[in-house]
Amino acid sequence: MSRLILHHYPRSPFSEKVRTILGFKGLQWTSVFIPAIMPKPDVLALTGGYRKTPLLQIGADIYCDTALIADVLERLAPTPTLYPAESAGLSRIQAQWADSTLFWTVIPYSFQPTGVASLFGNMPPEQAKAFLADRAAFRANVPSMRAPEATGALTLYLEQLNAQLGDGRPWLLGGSTSIADFSVYHGLWFVQRAGPLAGILEPHTRVVAWMERVQAFGHGTSDKMESSEAVELAASSKPLPTEGEAFLDLHGLSRGARVTVAPTDYGVDPLEGELVLSRPNELAVRRVDARAGEVVVHFPRLGFQVRKVE
Repeated sequence: MSRLILHHYPRSPFSEKVRTILGFKGLQWTSVFIPAIMPKPDVLALTGGYRKTPLLQIGADIYCDTALIADVLERLAPTPTLYPAESAGLSRIQAQWADSTLFWTVIPYSFQPTGVASLFGNMPPEQAKAFLADRAAFRANVPSMRAPEATGALTLYLEQLNAQLGDGRPWLLGGSTSIADFSVYHGLWFVQRAGPLAGILEPHTRVVAWMERVQAFGHGTSDKMESSEAVELAASSKPLPTEGEAFLDLHGLSRGARVTVAPTDYGVDPLEGELVLSRPNELAVRRVDARAGEVVVHFPRLGFQVRKVE
């Protein structure tokens, strides 16, 4: 299997989602720590503008967004599967809910003052202040939820998840682990780290026990690499060929068109490149960077927009 390089940082909940999937699949991977806030020169050398965390790098191919990263890991290591046949469609729907609605409930809940003190207690005050300011600007397009509303919503979601596990099933959708488990887990993992605020989980005993089962997968086996080395590896590699792939045209664009791609929710920094891949669930652009060389940057179709460069 090609070397799997995960660009992440320890406190990132979406990174925890991928780390736990790597553990579930028993994969070996390489860890590259990236800064939690800008500047991120090595990240931008690889992506050309996209700066959400995490990224999965395989040679000169860069995969963005955990929904796509999960699909890539499934293609490379289909067993054990993230998408069991009995719940494949439903698992993706609950995962999408967790990565959006649940996540944007968890964040304002956890970023109450007592939560911030626990989440960033070991961080110098200036650095913690810079992190919060960076995130406020980063998610400017996302409607904000006040702490009371976030508390009420999270309480209801936990009650519903506890009821979902009420028939004794070990996993959210039955007897098999699925992508839904990892997507719901990572947001609640972040709540666990919010000091006194983690107490909101305690009454929901089935949820707590389920979280322990997910956590038991661990993070697989990893070694470390500097981010500059990852850029050098991209420069010495060639992207996977895309010429033979079927091309799904939904924008009136042909293969090779000059486009920008950007998220539709937050962190909407666009990157520009040559559209080389358009599948029902995946887009990719080729770009050339002075340091990383020729790279192909991949995105899921959901949550991203493509625009022609005029």
